[in-house]
Amino acid sequence: MERTRTFGEQLREWRQRRHLSQLELATDLDISTRHLSFVETGRSLPSRAMVLRLAERLNIPLRERNALLTAAGYAPMYATKPLSDPSMTAARAAVDLILNGHEPYPALLVDRHWTLLGHNRAVAPFLAQVDPSLLAPPVNTLRLTLHPQGLAPHIENLAQWRAHLLARVSRDLELTADRALADLLSELRSYGGEHDEGHLPGNGDFEYPGVVVPLKLRTPHGVLTMFSTTTVFGTPVEVTLSELMLEALYPADEFTAEMLRKMASGASIAKEASDAVREA
Repeated sequence: MERTRTFGEQLREWRQRRHLSQLELATDLDISTRHLSFVETGRSLPSRAMVLRLAERLNIPLRERNALLTAAGYAPMYATKPLSDPSMTAARAAVDLILNGHEPYPALLVDRHWTLLGHNRAVAPFLAQVDPSLLAPPVNTLRLTLHPQGLAPHIENLAQWRAHLLARVSRDLELTADRALADLLSELRSYGGEHDEGHLPGNGDFEYPGVVVPLKLRTPHGVLTMFSTTTVFGTPVEVTLSELMLEALYPADEFTAEMLRKMASGASIAKEASDAVREA
């Protein structure tokens, strides 16, 4: 059984992850370096207010702030509720509004492990291109994208897109220190292209002359070129909300925009015909 780390050990790890010396952190919080050293070595216990100040300065995610509070002997402060909880109704409505309002372009809702929690109708045609085994819950969107039986064989600029995603997961891991995310990153790297993280615009063998890293996806309708944006809740005080990400894809050219509109129109017509058959 793994030993539970003390508050001081966790604090020191977070400080080092943020590349801060004891002097820098102590100065920022207007406390003595001696006191901070005593806290890290366990010779002094911090107050609850000090734990929260340290967590805020070190930009520690809410889930890990709860762990710090517990290690220091205090009750967790931030609730963790499923999206189905009645108190999350307004937040879920906001998510659905964004997902549905983004049509005819694809949009997905994921958690910090990139588990698929929801998506709009524009995503469905792309899921048809992957092996059904990858769609068994829980569905991980990064695995779905980079797995050899997923979207990877259909991505024209796979090395570039893989590099973009791996770099992003690496940044998320640096922020959260989440072990499940570390395992996911190792799995994604095992799919091949282990040197691709150097192939970012300006760093590798090619450069993209635009302003964003594109996803170039081969489909029965032609090569669709899209770019992504990420939306998060700006003022969460609940763990689940703080970890939600809305990933929205936009067309990078007029051909892609037109094809996405046609695909959405075709899906709507097919659904109406299917509904009419069932009613008959």
